[in-house]
Amino acid sequence: MSAPASDPSSDRERVVLVTGGGQRVGRALALALGERGWRVAVHYHASDAGARETVRLIDAGDAERAQPFQADLRDAGACAELIRRVADTFGRLDALVNSAGVMLRTPVGDVSATQWDDMFAINLRAPFFLTQAAAPLLAERRGSVVNIADLAAFETWPAYVPHGISKAGVVQMTRALARTLAPGVRVNAIAPGAVLLPESWEPSAASRMAQTTPLGRIGSPSDVAQAMLYLLDAGYVTGETILVDGGRHVRC
Repeated sequence: MSAPASDPSSDRERVVLVTGGGQRVGRALALALGERGWRVAVHYHASDAGARETVRLIDAGDAERAQPFQADLRDAGACAELIRRVADTFGRLDALVNSAGVMLRTPVGDVSATQWDDMFAINLRAPFFLTQAAAPLLAERRGSVVNIADLAAFETWPAYVPHGISKAGVVQMTRALARTLAPGVRVNAIAPGAVLLPESWEPSAASRMAQTTPLGRIGSPSDVAQAMLYLLDAGYVTGETILVDGGRHVRC
């Protein structure tokens, strides 16, 4: 028996918090949910203008369905406060998308304690404490969490070792929380590959990346958004990490 399709009318009532929703992949995730009719809490830290642009783009289709929320997720206490503010504003919470993250080039030998602490605070600690604070609200709605991990969780990138370790932690955290919070809350993750390359990359580097990807192209944020929408609707999937990398993980 196939799963029932998502009910558009129920989508219009559902509320989601997308962290890091003011730019790059986080914005694409927020916009995809806005297009579905969800009410979207767009979190940002320093990208105020970006978050407000995300809100504007969502509200252009249906006024006042999105609002920005500022928080520095390096502060563990800010996580619970952010969840409280979103719940107070929208009256409910149906999903949490932990998209905020930081990726720094940190070759071994040059890694500072500050860089390490910032990466782990944002990439791993914040998603845990956000989920912990959101879990009672999500359980009321049989809601779910989608964490954004990274292909680096499954590969070894010499210039990004702390980043890879933090994202491997996200994969394990996803599994552990999925078991702990079941059956009331589903917890899944997405591990993107090359879906949005740094602006500093030369065209030749991007071309090599595409040529060495089995599907023959660089991905896009919309590829990640499609996986997110699937996981939010997939009522019998939990503890899973979907790799969205064009097949790069099967090269060897």
